[in-house]
Amino acid sequence: MDAKTIPPSRTNSRREILIIAILTVDSLTTGYGDQPIVKDLTFDVNEGDFLVVIGDNGVGKTTLIRSLLGLLPIMSGTINYADDLRIGYVPQFRNIDDEYPLSIRDFVALNLPQRPFPWITKKEHRAIERMLRLTNLTTIADRPLGLASGGEKQRAYLAQALLRNPQLLILDESTASLDNDMKYELLNVVARFQQSGLSVIFVTHDWELATEYGNRFLRLTPNGASSGPINELPKPTVEGAK
Repeated sequence: MDAKTIPPSRTNSRREILIIAILTVDSLTTGYGDQPIVKDLTFDVNEGDFLVVIGDNGVGKTTLIRSLLGLLPIMSGTINYADDLRIGYVPQFRNIDDEYPLSIRDFVALNLPQRPFPWITKKEHRAIERMLRLTNLTTIADRPLGLASGGEKQRAYLAQALLRNPQLLILDESTASLDNDMKYELLNVVARFQQSGLSVIFVTHDWELATEYGNRFLRLTPNGASSGPINELPKPTVEGAK
């Protein structure tokens, strides 16, 4: 785990601010076969970050996430994780039809640790109920997931990803299929966890959501990448990401 000390400004507290990187990417090149999609990318994710990864289709956002999750071998460079880093992941879409039999509660429980017995302990039951409450799912917890709305499904995916208390949450276009109100409802829940110390990587095309919730950005383009504090994220052009 990398750490660096930022001196306090003259107008702020005298205490120094310790910034701890939980994920460090250095000179990463990754892609498919012998075709690189992401080239020579360097960035880090710090404790408590809400890092927005933004860019048009085809610039490598999903390729990057697949590499961070260990699903795609990297071509060169390094990805370094903090010791025992726990990662939660919420995708854009899952192929769950109307006939899916599990309730929202049972679906969330699928992320419990594997164990040699089939029942849920009292401690695990409390953890599930707590997560349902924190993601605003308690009143519909017994509803079959297949009959839930798009926003309810995404909150169920979020609850499942958060059940094991990850230190890093990756949202891969998780708001793309939602209406505007549901986008903000989902991200408001995520923001409450982030304010309690969770680090977030949020992949999106949406400039307004990026600037509303992010504190830092990583912008991918066909010509490379840029990063910085969220107030320096360039506004999109007519052809660019929303």
